[in-house]
Amino acid sequence: MKIFLIGMMGAGKTYWAKKLGAKFKTGGYDLDYLISSHKERSIAEIFEEEGEAYFRKTEAQLLRWFGEKKKFILATGGGTPCFHENMNWMNQQGVTIWLDEPVDVLVSRLLPQKAERPLISELSDAELTGFLTKKLAERAPLYGQSQYRLHGETISDKQLNKIIQQYA
Repeated sequence: MKIFLIGMMGAGKTYWAKKLGAKFKTGGYDLDYLISSHKERSIAEIFEEEGEAYFRKTEAQLLRWFGEKKKFILATGGGTPCFHENMNWMNQQGVTIWLDEPVDVLVSRLLPQKAERPLISELSDAELTGFLTKKLAERAPLYGQSQYRLHGETISDKQLNKIIQQYA
């Protein structure tokens, strides 16, 4: 059981990875947290000090480490599928599930977290909706390669359990 949760920032990937990891008694990991721990800096500090290209290379390297693990649920970063052939790799390694929340839900979740998120920290509250709409449009072709896609209210214990139990 190798499960990769993908989707925009604020979609709930980390929440579901932890919850489902506990339920299925497997690791529920967050890729951004692992990067931050490995580099001993916040994601914002890595972006600021090293740049996005460095971050994406590190992200791809740590993602590939999961190829050696047998059982996990991993919350990827929102941009993870978009770099270094990561989406193809995840689809070859396990099961990809796109958590596709509407932009208005993403905005409401992200407003209080803007300072910790380098891609949106400098945006005004008014700019956030446009940024997320544009970013989702850019990423949707890659996200759309996921094996499963859950929309808004279909993102639930019941639906996720149903998918994961096929691979447990």
